[in-house]
Amino acid sequence: MDIIMERCTRDDLQILQEISIETFQDTFKEQNTPENLKAYLEKAFSIRKLERELVNTASQFFFIRVEDELAGYLKVNTGSAQTEEMGADSLEIERIYVKHTFQRQGIGKHLLLKALEIAVSLRKEQVWLGVWEKNENALSFYEKMGFVSADSHSFFMGDEGQTDIIMIKTLSQ
Repeated sequence: MDIIMERCTRDDLQILQEISIETFQDTFKEQNTPENLKAYLEKAFSIRKLERELVNTASQFFFIRVEDELAGYLKVNTGSAQTEEMGADSLEIERIYVKHTFQRQGIGKHLLLKALEIAVSLRKEQVWLGVWEKNENALSFYEKMGFVSADSHSFFMGDEGQTDIIMIKTLSQ
């Protein structure tokens, strides 16, 4: 399997929006109302918001391609771009989004390993992420990859409050 990872740029904005919406919908449409899902997608993945995120130097996006087909992407944050105050020694994995047709093929693991590689290169002490408490597949995956549950925070899908589990992996330097 030929796998290529490449950093996203402003030129990728439209593709980034399309894959964000596709992967998020595929993952969460069954557990949420159409109204709440639509409201979230419009807010979280608007072109303006994604462009602000792309140009933020404390965030990085990477596409992953399998046999030259876009399979998913990774978004990591440091410093003030983190969605929670976790300190300067932390790196947040905000998104590991994989297209439905590429799930269970190790693509998520490739993206996670890229995030860990970035964290080590930046001399971060820990990597953290938030996972919806009902996303059992993701929770299990991150546990297998050495993350432990540490806390929780609220996440809003439209007008519905949900709980994300904050998981942390301490890095050995």
